[in-house]
Amino acid sequence: MATLFKNIKELIQVRTEPISFVSGKAMSELPTIKNAFLIVENGLISDFGTMDTCPDSNFSEVVDATGRMILPSWCDSHTHIVYAGNREGEFVGRIKGLSYEEIAANGGGILNSAKTLQETSEEELYQQSKDRLEDVIQLGTGAVEIKSGYGLTVDAELKMLRVIKRLKENYPVAVKATFLGAHAVPVEYKGNKEAYLKLLIDEALPKITKENLAEYIDIFCETGYFSVADTELILEAGKTYGLIPKIHVNQFTAIGGVQSGVKYNALSVDHLEAMRDEDIEALKGTQTMPVALPSCSYFLSIPYTPARKMIDAGLPLALATDYNPGSTPSGNMNFVVSTACIKMKMAPEEAINAATLNGAYAMGLEDKVGSITKGKQANLILTKPINSFGFIPYSFGMNQIDKVYLKGKEFFV
Repeated sequence: MATLFKNIKELIQVRTEPISFVSGKAMSELPTIKNAFLIVENGLISDFGTMDTCPDSNFSEVVDATGRMILPSWCDSHTHIVYAGNREGEFVGRIKGLSYEEIAANGGGILNSAKTLQETSEEELYQQSKDRLEDVIQLGTGAVEIKSGYGLTVDAELKMLRVIKRLKENYPVAVKATFLGAHAVPVEYKGNKEAYLKLLIDEALPKITKENLAEYIDIFCETGYFSVADTELILEAGKTYGLIPKIHVNQFTAIGGVQSGVKYNALSVDHLEAMRDEDIEALKGTQTMPVALPSCSYFLSIPYTPARKMIDAGLPLALATDYNPGSTPSGNMNFVVSTACIKMKMAPEEAINAATLNGAYAMGLEDKVGSITKGKQANLILTKPINSFGFIPYSFGMNQIDKVYLKGKEFFV
């Protein structure tokens, strides 16, 4: 069963040689083919090229893409879309002047979400989460990492991870699971953070490993949450159970977490709104992917990750949504790409690289998705008729997607 996409105005993010990610000046290079064709067989990209070399053999389906473009689907490497309820009340509170930290101190924030999730059944949690996943797929996301972290008890964290596993089994989108038990200190462990970390290490990790519920481990390394020492304790414990490190770091303050991420060969360090020169230097020449979350900065009115400074220093950068109920209640990667261009001064080529190829690397999927490459999954965005790929970030808030294909099949809800 083969599908031919023909008369593609421009085929974007074409990579004919193996490449894991792009850094520095290479982020501004986005290979494309104009007036192109693309062939999909058994869910994989099998061939592509210019229309003058397009084969004329019989295909089970032919899609005429005249005037439209095709690019790999977005790779969202940082989300929390498995959560219960919402926190719109806190949204109003922030408008009235409360800070993120003040809301957390008053029992809101992550602790609020944890209480709601603990009281929500696993089935109801799945139903809420699948609706969000379907929404983001329709917005062009074809690969997504989902974190736990709104449970804050062993049972509730396991419940979240089981829901993530069920989503992975029931949808054709590529899904990665991350254990983020160290997202905040539960109320019952206030003043005894060490006991909570011990609970995660001694009770949660063995159960997660037994049920094969996660591939990554994460922690919120931030003033008022978990220290650098806490971070290294959790990453070390995770590695003993075969979990690959990731870190929430430098969101509000820079306390040395980036350096710990590099020390433990973290796959990614995420947020990075507060970056010092020494943090940028620490990331140079490493295999750790910096991940920016611009829609979080937009929603909280906090600084944006200094993308221009980081890229000009030779670093790679990935973009992700941070979709969660408190600081980013949106999983729209199109808005993320637009915001990166508008607020972070990234060129469209850089933003698309960051949201596809580099995003795939940030969740260990660079050999499966993230580029138009033979043998990779045919997770594709077919745009509406547009002038250039720069129109995608230019038309912020608008949806320029006509259809989304996962493993070569059009996605329908």
